[in-house]
Amino acid sequence: MGLMYVSTRNAEEKATASQAILKGLAGDGGLYVPECLPTLDRDVEELAQMTYQETAFEVMKLFLDDFTEEELKKCIAAAYDSKFDTEEIAPVVSADGAYYLELFHGATIAFKDMALSILPHLMTAAAKKNEVKNEIVILTATSGDTGKAALAGFADVKGTKIIVFYPKNGVSPIQEKQMVTQKGENTFVVGIHGNFDEAQTGVKKIFADKELGKRMEQSGYQFSSANSINIGRLVPQIVYYVYAYAKLYANGVITKGEKINVAVPTGNFGNILAAFYAKNMGLPIAKLICASNENRVLYDFFATGVYDRNREFMLTSSPSMDILISSNLERLIYRIAGNDSKMNAEFMRALTANGKYEITEEMRQQLTDFYGNYASEEETSEAIRSLYQSTGYVIDTHTAVASAVYHKYCKDTLDTETKTVIASTASPFKFTRSVMNAIDNGYDTMTDFELVDELARIGAVAVPNAIEEIRTAEVCHKTVCGAEEMQEVVKGFLGVV
Repeated sequence: MGLMYVSTRNAEEKATASQAILKGLAGDGGLYVPECLPTLDRDVEELAQMTYQETAFEVMKLFLDDFTEEELKKCIAAAYDSKFDTEEIAPVVSADGAYYLELFHGATIAFKDMALSILPHLMTAAAKKNEVKNEIVILTATSGDTGKAALAGFADVKGTKIIVFYPKNGVSPIQEKQMVTQKGENTFVVGIHGNFDEAQTGVKKIFADKELGKRMEQSGYQFSSANSINIGRLVPQIVYYVYAYAKLYANGVITKGEKINVAVPTGNFGNILAAFYAKNMGLPIAKLICASNENRVLYDFFATGVYDRNREFMLTSSPSMDILISSNLERLIYRIAGNDSKMNAEFMRALTANGKYEITEEMRQQLTDFYGNYASEEETSEAIRSLYQSTGYVIDTHTAVASAVYHKYCKDTLDTETKTVIASTASPFKFTRSVMNAIDNGYDTMTDFELVDELARIGAVAVPNAIEEIRTAEVCHKTVCGAEEMQEVVKGFLGVV
C-alpha cells in the first residue's frame, strides 16, 4: 500500500491520491491530507540541474504514487509546455534585495496556472484509473484567479464540465472579462450577488447535499473541485518552491543547505501551505511570511490563536485575497492538532456555528515557523511605487502585499541577511488600474486597455497574450444569481431535475 490520504475531519476516511483528486472534498466535508509527508529524496545539486518539468516529477511522484511514471510524466509534459511564455516556467527575478518568484507566465497570467494547467490531466488520468463512467462536473468558487485558470484548463476536456461562481462586484475588470469571455461547450460562469466567502460556502453546501448527489449520479454526473481544497491543486504548488530554491543554489545566490525565507500573499492559505509542506519535506526554509491585506483574519490568527471571521468584509485592490474563510488553513490546524481529526472537526463546527474558534496554547507553539502581518491599501500602493521607482520592476497588488509585509518582517525581526523569495502571484497586467494608480495618480481618464499599453511602455515589457486576446472578445456568460440560488443554477445548467 502506497501513500494514503485521510480526511481532516475523520481519519478513518481514506483514499488513494487519484481517488482524493477525483473527489476533491472528502465525504464528511473535510480536506484530504497525506497520512505522512514524504521526504524530498533528491539532493539540491541534482535539483539544480533539472528543468521545471523534471523537478515537478521528482516532487509529485512522492505524493501521487498510484500514478505510474509514464502517466505522471505525460500529465507534466501536457501541462508545462508552450502555454507558458518562458521555458523556465517560473523565473526568479532579483529586485531590491529580494527574489521574486514569477508564477504568472501561464495562459491566464496568475499563479493558479501552475497547478490548474496539470489538474485536468491528473483528473482525467485518475478517472480512467478508477474506471469512472460518470461525467465529472468541476464546481468552483473563485476570488478572481482560480476561475479563469480552471476554465482555461478544463475547456473542452472530454468527460468534464466546469461551473465557476465569482463575486459579481468583487474581482478586477480584467479578471471578469477573462472569465465571461471563456469559450468551450462545457464551461459555465456565474456571477453572484455576494462576496467570495458566500460563493465558497454555497459550493461547499452543494458538495454536501446528499440528495443532490444521488440525482447527479442518476443523471450520469459526479462533482469534483478545482479549488485549492483539492489535493491535486496543492501538490503541484509545492514544486515551484523546490524549483526556486534549486535555482538560487544553481545561480550561486545561496550555499548548499542555506535557509531562505518565503513570503506569500495569502487568502485561502493554499499557496503558503504548499511552502510549509516543502519545508517539512526537508527544503531549507526558515520563516514562512504570511502576508494579508486589510482582510487581516490570518494576521489576527497568528497574533492571537483565535480564528474569527466575524468582521467587516473589505473589498481591496488585491481581490484574490479578499477572503475571511481561509479553507486550506484547516489542513494546518489538523497537523498542529497532532493529526487529531476529532479535534479539528470540533474547530470547524465552531467556525460554522459561531464564526470563530481558538486553538490551544500547545498548538500555538507549533506555529513558530510563521510570521504574520498585513499591508493596508496605502502600504500596498507604496510597495508598488517604491519598487518601480528604485528598480523599474513592476509588481501587481497581491505581490505588493507580500513585499510590504516582507519589509515589516525585516524591521520587526532585524533579519535582513536571510535570502527571501517572494511569491509573485499575478502579472501586473491583471490589475492594471490599481498598479498604474499606485505608480502615478494621473491615469484616471484612461480606459483599462489604454492603461495596459501604458504599463507595457513604462515597464518595458510586452503585453501578455492573455490580455491581448480579451480586448475584443465576445462575452459568452451573462448569468447572475443570488448566493441562495446557486444550486438551482447548477441543476439548470446540467439538466438535473
